[in-house]
Amino acid sequence: MQALTIALAKGRILREALPLLAAAGIEPAEDLARSRRLIVETTRPGVRLVVVRAADVPAYVEHGGAHLGVTGADVLMEHGAETLYEPVDLGIARCRLMVAAPAGRLLPPGRLRVATKYPRIARRHFAAEGRHVDLIKLYGSMELAPLVGMADCIVDLVETGRTLAANGLEPRALVAEISARLVVNRAAHKLHHPRVEALVARIAQAAAGRARGETA
Repeated sequence: MQALTIALAKGRILREALPLLAAAGIEPAEDLARSRRLIVETTRPGVRLVVVRAADVPAYVEHGGAHLGVTGADVLMEHGAETLYEPVDLGIARCRLMVAAPAGRLLPPGRLRVATKYPRIARRHFAAEGRHVDLIKLYGSMELAPLVGMADCIVDLVETGRTLAANGLEPRALVAEISARLVVNRAAHKLHHPRVEALVARIAQAAAGRARGETA
């Protein structure tokens, strides 16, 4: 019987997802921080993990590299998750996707220069406001773009706001509330329906228990 594979996003989502999965009876059979294996078995028979970049999780799930995945809602919004089934908001890795700009500086009228790693989301957001934008796609240090005159504002994830403040920026508008989501390959959901549904139910129960403040 084919093992079910769960793709996990690296970083904060991985750190917060592991206790949640443990509460669902799924723990890696080896230390992910030390292992060099790309596919890691778990203590639950027939379930294994792969750890990949957050932006790659939808592709792994969509194209059959994994049956399920855990990644941020921001990634799903940018990727376009129409081909994926999204059964559970896990309630972890919470943050906000914000428009931010230099503190005290008015945004110019007319066309805006926007730096972001979320061009699709940013374009939709500003189009809804009737603003035309020139998008500058960056992959990191977003806060730098307005400081060196590359952009009028940024669209980026904000957790505490301390990084913005340290660089003289302030939030201007909320684009979306973000948390990690469990996603499922639709074909796998049909092909392995009882096993996938059972796994989804266990993870959903663990997420609900976490939301109620229960411990594993």
